[in-house]
Amino acid sequence: MASRAGPRAAGTDGSDFQHRERVAMHYQMSVTLKYEIKKLIYVHLVIWLLLVAKMSVGHLRLLSHDQVAMPYQWEYPYLLSIVPSVLGLLSFPRNNISYLVLSMISMGLFSIAPLIYGSMEMFPAAQQLYRHGKAYRFLFGFSAVSVMYLVLVLAVQVHAWQLYYSKKLLDSWFTSTQEKKRK
Repeated sequence: MASRAGPRAAGTDGSDFQHRERVAMHYQMSVTLKYEIKKLIYVHLVIWLLLVAKMSVGHLRLLSHDQVAMPYQWEYPYLLSIVPSVLGLLSFPRNNISYLVLSMISMGLFSIAPLIYGSMEMFPAAQQLYRHGKAYRFLFGFSAVSVMYLVLVLAVQVHAWQLYYSKKLLDSWFTSTQEKKRK
């Protein structure tokens, strides 16, 4: 065996590296996808914490009603959207397929569904704002419906990417288990 600085092994020009063992592609993909999903979960956690803070300030009346409006109805069920993220994180250490599937299903129920309902709930207020320029709810001087639509769009993107990467990770794990069953 030659060292980096030492002579090359006799009879080789250094191009015989293809016979060496490599990490299987589905393991590399699993690590990459877990990392991407974790980043999305942390972004979701920031959105969730901001929403909790907004709702707490609104309910506890820490600021005047003119500064922070009362929460919309869709925000209450969206608080449960932390459950899919926790299930997703719990599935990573041992590649637990059932937790990942539960995470994906509950993401549809607790994350995507409230966001769809929220877009429908806020639509009349958004329509009134953009047609007549009148807003009745405010968030630190901005129209609450505008700010919440921005949050909603960001949250939809985060959850959509999270679902996409979770599906790819699930496929990667199934490939791994199928190879183990063949052996």
